[in-house]
Amino acid sequence: MIPAGRFIHQSRLAWKRTKCADSSGTELSGGHLLTGALAFHDLLTSSVLKTDVKNVGVLLPPSVGGVLANSALSLAGKVTVNLNYTLSEEVINYCIRTAAVKQVLSSRRFMKQRPYNLEADVVFMEDLRPRITRAAKAKAFLTARFMPIGILTRRLGLNHTGPDDLMTIVFTSGSTGEPKGVMLSHNNIISNLDAMTGIFNLTSDDVIIGVLPFFHSFGFTVTMWLVLCGDPAGAYHFNPLDAREVARLCEKHHASILAATPTFLRTYLKRCAPEQMKSVNLAIVGAEKLQPELRNAWKEKYGIEPIEGYGATELSPVASFNVPDSRITGGPGKFPGLRHGTVGRVTPGAVAAVFSPDTGEQLGTNQDGLLKIKGPNVMIGYLDQPEKTAEVVQNGWYNTGDIGRIDDDGFIQITGRQSRFSKIGGEMVPHIRIEQELTRILDEDDADEPEVICAVTAVPDSRKGERLIVLHRPVTRPISEVIDELKKAGLPNLWIPSPDSFCEVESLPLLGTGKLDLYAMKQVALQAYCSKD
Repeated sequence: MIPAGRFIHQSRLAWKRTKCADSSGTELSGGHLLTGALAFHDLLTSSVLKTDVKNVGVLLPPSVGGVLANSALSLAGKVTVNLNYTLSEEVINYCIRTAAVKQVLSSRRFMKQRPYNLEADVVFMEDLRPRITRAAKAKAFLTARFMPIGILTRRLGLNHTGPDDLMTIVFTSGSTGEPKGVMLSHNNIISNLDAMTGIFNLTSDDVIIGVLPFFHSFGFTVTMWLVLCGDPAGAYHFNPLDAREVARLCEKHHASILAATPTFLRTYLKRCAPEQMKSVNLAIVGAEKLQPELRNAWKEKYGIEPIEGYGATELSPVASFNVPDSRITGGPGKFPGLRHGTVGRVTPGAVAAVFSPDTGEQLGTNQDGLLKIKGPNVMIGYLDQPEKTAEVVQNGWYNTGDIGRIDDDGFIQITGRQSRFSKIGGEMVPHIRIEQELTRILDEDDADEPEVICAVTAVPDSRKGERLIVLHRPVTRPISEVIDELKKAGLPNLWIPSPDSFCEVESLPLLGTGKLDLYAMKQVALQAYCSKD
C-alpha cells in the first residue's frame, strides 16, 4: 500500500484520537485530519490545480496546514515539492523551474513574513477554506467515515499509482553547491517508515515533536509521513530554535520523541526545564556529530541520552540508528542496540559496506573506507541529472561520500567526509577531526548562543596544494594559545592551521536544518584569502 492509502487507514484507526497539532493551538483528530484532507482534495482537483501538471510546490512551515497540504496533494496523486524557504528567492525559483512547478500552495501569513516573488502561481490556503461549502464538508466527512477503503482508494485513483512511482522531489540543501532534486518513490518512503516503526517499536502512545521543516527529508519522512502512516501523533512548531515553545509543546502534548540536531539540542538544554521534558524518552539527532559533553549533559538534566542516527536525502533519508534499551522489545538482547561514537546499525532491509576510495574494493570490518548503502531506501535518482545519479549510485550502491568503518557488531562509525578532506603535502587532512579539537578548545561554558563556534575549510595553495582556513566566531582566547592547545592534543603539524589562517566572522553560515553550509564557507574563505588571485 502506498503512503496515501496508509494515511486513510491510520486516520480511521485514530478517528477520535488527536493525531496532529501545532503551536498555533490547532488540533485535529484522525477523523478531522482525513476529512479535511479529502475536502481540500476535492476542491483542489475540481477547480484549483492544473490537470496537466504533476508536480506541485508547497511553501509552508511545519504545521497542521503544512500536513493538510501535503496529504491532500498525495490523495490527488500529485508529486509534492516542499520548497526550502531558508534559501534565497533566486535559488527557490531555480528549484521551481527545475521541477517544472507551476503552482505553489502557501499561506498569506507565511508569505507576509517571506515576501518571495515566485515564478509560479501561488495558491493561498486561507483562500481555499471559505470555498469549501457545508455540503462539501458533509460529503468529505461521510466519505472519510464510511466509504470502504478499497472503494475510496479506487475513487481517488490511488490504485493506478505503483510503489516505484515518484512521490516527492526533495531538493538537497545545497551545502556543496547548487541544490539537486532528489526523486523519492512511494516505496522509498514506505521502506523508511517501516524501518523506523520496527526499530523504535512505535505505538499510539508516542507523540513526535516536529520542528524540522518538511523541505528537509527527515522532516518530510519521519516527522510528517510517519505520523500520517503510523501510530504516533505529531505536534509541530515552525522554529526549531524557539526552545521555550518546543518545551511548551512537549509538556502540553506529552511528547515522547524529539528529533533534532545537536545544535538545536544545545538550545533546549539551556532553556527547557526538566519537568517540561519529562515525557520525552527518545531524543534522536543527526546531521552533525553528537559530542560526548552534550550527550552527558542531556542525561544529567533530563535522564535520557540522545542517540545518533545517520542518513541522507538520497536515502529517503534514514540509513542507520542507535536504539536505546528502553525501545528494544523485552529489553536488550544478545547485542546492544546502542554504541557511543557510532551512528548505529543499518536499517532493516538495507545493507551498509565500506569500499576502498582508490581501488573500489569492498573492505572488511574495522577498516576505514567509503561508506555505501544499498536497499529500498536508495532514491530513484537526481531530477534530470542522469550523469550525477550515475556518479553516486552504482550497482544499487549509494556512495554517501562519507568515510567510515563498520565494527564486528555492525555499528557504523563516521570518521570523515570525502569532500571534507584536504590534500596537503600529499597527505589527506580531515577537516572534521580538526573542528572537533577546536570546538573543545574554544567552547565557553557560559556561552548562551547555540551557534557553531568554528569550522574548517580550505583554499588553493600554490606551494602545498591546499591551505586550511578556520572560520570562527569572536573568541576570548589568543589564537597562539589555541594553536598550542592543538599541538598538545597530538595533532600532526600538517593538520594545524597557521596563525594567519584563522578568520573571524560574526556567525558561521548555516543551512535551515542547522548543518554547516559548506559552499558558503568556501566562498567566505576564498574571498578573504584568494581575492587578489
